[in-house]
Amino acid sequence: MVDRELGFSLWLDFVEREYLQNEFSKLIEKGVINGATSNPAIFASAITTSDAYKTQLESLNGLSPKEKYEALAIEDIRGAAKALRGCYDEGNDGYISIEVDPFLSDDTDGTIAEGKRLFEAIGEPNVMIKVPATEAGYAAMTGLMQEGISVNATLVFSPQQAQKCVEAMQEGMKNQNNKIDGVISVFVSRFDRLLDEELIKAGIEPFRIGIMNAAKIYNLIESYKVPNIRTLFASTGVKGSGVDADYYIRGLLASHSINTAPLATIESYIDSNISKNASLPISSDRIDDFFGNLKSADIDMQSIYQKLLADGLNAFEKAFEDMLQSIQ
Repeated sequence: MVDRELGFSLWLDFVEREYLQNEFSKLIEKGVINGATSNPAIFASAITTSDAYKTQLESLNGLSPKEKYEALAIEDIRGAAKALRGCYDEGNDGYISIEVDPFLSDDTDGTIAEGKRLFEAIGEPNVMIKVPATEAGYAAMTGLMQEGISVNATLVFSPQQAQKCVEAMQEGMKNQNNKIDGVISVFVSRFDRLLDEELIKAGIEPFRIGIMNAAKIYNLIESYKVPNIRTLFASTGVKGSGVDADYYIRGLLASHSINTAPLATIESYIDSNISKNASLPISSDRIDDFFGNLKSADIDMQSIYQKLLADGLNAFEKAFEDMLQSIQ
């Protein structure tokens, strides 16, 4: 549930037309969520597996695959934005995110142009443009915010990426009279899926790197004390066994933060009777000790950060390409 007293927001990491037209508004009305996110993989799954897009797709014959995708995505995002508009108008988040073409991750001008075009086509103020945290992406974040567009920085794995995102967003917010916000999407569970087997062999507790790394980045972002820039914990669904389904929500409860999660994860969190007190911040000393142990176990976090970013970019590109091929 959203906890406005704590300053914690819960967003749904899922978009699919039939769900948006039916169950989505109920979650908002009940105060379970106050925002939502999408990405190329989520849209690829929705468009290729749901019959809800069939009629509109048939009306789009003659358009390119990307034009078809954008028509579908714009309608979904506009519908979600309208459903969330009440939250937005009362200052209770109310954002829905749409990501630019993942093949633009190294193209600043292309990202800004596409972000502006999508934002204007959707025509709702409570839309965030999602931009990967690459060198080209940082400049695009600044450029979009200078146009009065809120930004979701995605695929953030390292403190260095987060710092560059904050600074890019601060630059974009200068002299802005529009209501704009920035969120920095820190990916969590992928660290554990990649490294837990190695940690167990080294005698280090599993299922901890993702949370400790996210806690480190949260502390960094909070140190800037920018009200309109928050940490968004992403990739918080649990795959496999070993921890509860809502582990990455409960373990990252914090003021001035957001957690975006799949529907099953949110349902598990709602049903849980475990205390929902804040878990962050974690002291810098504890975090430094933890990463010191990783270094002693010959785990090179810089190389891990680079691998996870490259893998994330490649996964979004592949999902986007496969989806375009499916609607040719």
